[in-house]
Amino acid sequence: MSKLLEVKNLTTSFRIGVGLVQAVRGISFHVDEGESIGIVGESGSGKSVTMLSVMGLLPDYADIKADSILFNGREMTAMNEKELRAMHGSEIGMIFQDPMTSLNPLFTVEQQLTESLKIHQGLKKQEARARALELLKLAEIPNPEARLKQYPHELSGGMRQRVMIAIAIACSPKMVIADEPTTALDVTIQAQILDLLNHLKQEMKTSIIMITHDLGVIASMCSRIQVMYGGTICEQGTAREIFYDPKHPYTWGLLNSIPKLTGDTNEKLIPIRGTPPDMLMPPKGCPFAPRCQYCMPVCREYMPPRTVLGDTHAVACHLMHPKAPKVLRREG
Repeated sequence: MSKLLEVKNLTTSFRIGVGLVQAVRGISFHVDEGESIGIVGESGSGKSVTMLSVMGLLPDYADIKADSILFNGREMTAMNEKELRAMHGSEIGMIFQDPMTSLNPLFTVEQQLTESLKIHQGLKKQEARARALELLKLAEIPNPEARLKQYPHELSGGMRQRVMIAIAIACSPKMVIADEPTTALDVTIQAQILDLLNHLKQEMKTSIIMITHDLGVIASMCSRIQVMYGGTICEQGTAREIFYDPKHPYTWGLLNSIPKLTGDTNEKLIPIRGTPPDMLMPPKGCPFAPRCQYCMPVCREYMPPRTVLGDTHAVACHLMHPKAPKVLRREG
């Protein structure tokens, strides 16, 4: 399977009045053709900024640097703004976090759906409208004829999210980035949205990058997962490796915070103590060290090296050193 997207040593910082916010700190990853991967971590860990950096959608006060961002054989770091804009929608689609703020309240669903079809595919008005109807049906939106004439505020949260998905896949892109696509939706609608994304992946052979803070959301959807914390990737592996053989204490913490189907209603979730690091002044050592119950002196002084555990599994933790204490995951 060939690589569709390959990112090498991506760094993103924001220049603000009080200093430099180091949001993403030298991460590398890839996405294969037709593959679904998950990017997981708490708010502020750098998940969304990573993909917005790849897309080139950050404001002017953001500094984006990378050794390489290769998409479908093309080097994105060498592209100008016009070339990047031409790629958005046509080759890379994005489902933004909040459809209520991402959809324009002044335009109908039809106007927002047909815009990219006219720009990227050169369709005439009637052709674009016919394609828009197909997309709404593909997104499993009932009564699509009526929905085309409606404005975003006339739709439910789940319906708006489906419209966002329809817009993202309008030009049959090779890759779709889904940024917290189930946020603020009830569990029934969440399941429907995830089923829809899975269906679209199978039908269109589209690669999907799922950004979320909830490991449970991507348990059955993603083949590989990368766990981010403090602007770095602390662990990456297949879904099976992350769920059944995790190695990083932060991954353990995320897994322990997922409710378990044990039937014990009195069982309490185990929170991760403390707060995420201040990225204006990130720790010089492991970013998770201040919150880690297994923290050693070396953790506070030096960033842990990336330890490769197998063909697909890698972790950045000093506990992997042969001389480190042997600890076992404490399950809740």
